[in-house]
Amino acid sequence: MRIAVDALGGDEAPGEIISGAVAAARLLPDNEILLVGDEARVSKYLDEKPDNLSLRDSGGAVGMEEEPAAALRARPDASVAVAASLVRSDESDAVFSAGNTGATVAAALLRIGRLDGCRRPAIATVLPFSSPMLLLDAGATTMCRPQDLLNFAILGSVFAERYFGIETARIGLINVGEEPAKGNDLAKESHSLIRDSGAVRFVGNVEGRDIGSGVADVLVTDGFTGNVVLKTAEGVSREIFSMLRSAMTSGTATKLAAGILRPRLRGLRDQLDPEQYGGSFLLGVKGSVVIGHGNSHARGVENALLGISRAGSGLSEALQKALDQSHARSAGDGT
Repeated sequence: MRIAVDALGGDEAPGEIISGAVAAARLLPDNEILLVGDEARVSKYLDEKPDNLSLRDSGGAVGMEEEPAAALRARPDASVAVAASLVRSDESDAVFSAGNTGATVAAALLRIGRLDGCRRPAIATVLPFSSPMLLLDAGATTMCRPQDLLNFAILGSVFAERYFGIETARIGLINVGEEPAKGNDLAKESHSLIRDSGAVRFVGNVEGRDIGSGVADVLVTDGFTGNVVLKTAEGVSREIFSMLRSAMTSGTATKLAAGILRPRLRGLRDQLDPEQYGGSFLLGVKGSVVIGHGNSHARGVENALLGISRAGSGLSEALQKALDQSHARSAGDGT
């Protein structure tokens, strides 16, 4: 695969972004990494680089505080816009950016375009439970229609099967109760639509308390709810680790116990670290687009690029095929 990397996007750019890209390039010798950024700034961090890593010149980054659409209109040569344009011109298969999330989504929609039949894209994020789970939408589309959630279910199913290596993904709809009649109008109508579509393996509603229980491989919801779920999960995990740290350093006996448990706890901490997966896929656009955390360090960037490679080339084609099949089935049913 050819992966364009926004070298200037993110709080730790360009140094950490470039370090992660270089590490990934060495682990992926059959892939091509294209660093996109101001050549004068980026080249200072490239004393030695792998043969499969090259540099594409661009303007500066879109700042975290800037209004995305306005910034892209004013500066069409911004690094994230140039990186997205490489996908549109078929010079790259994927783009990664840890910069302004809104700018990455806008650049993907304006420069790459949506898949046919997909009104709105979704941010798909891996929740690192004992059995990893995909959550979408995590914030791209806060106002959804039932058809959007069906599309998210289809996109998430295809992606999870490729990314997790499972045969048939189980799809759950986040709701306030298990019964089909529970929830608001969006939840009730989406439940019926997904259940009757025949497009995915639907396991029904999933309540918040069951999100980490492994009842589904993919959780579908609107972007507002999904973002709250994601941020809550991240915040709770940090708080639990803080409480564990305090409890295990409160006395001599607990410090001795902490020394014994430290390797296990370190492994658990790494599993829950957002940089374990490095980024979230924007599904519904014509190319692989991955949005990294704003404070991504080299490890997160490296893992994000490895994840793009794991999802594989031809992802958008597979997603488009699944959407087309669903729409053809609906047309055949007269729905």
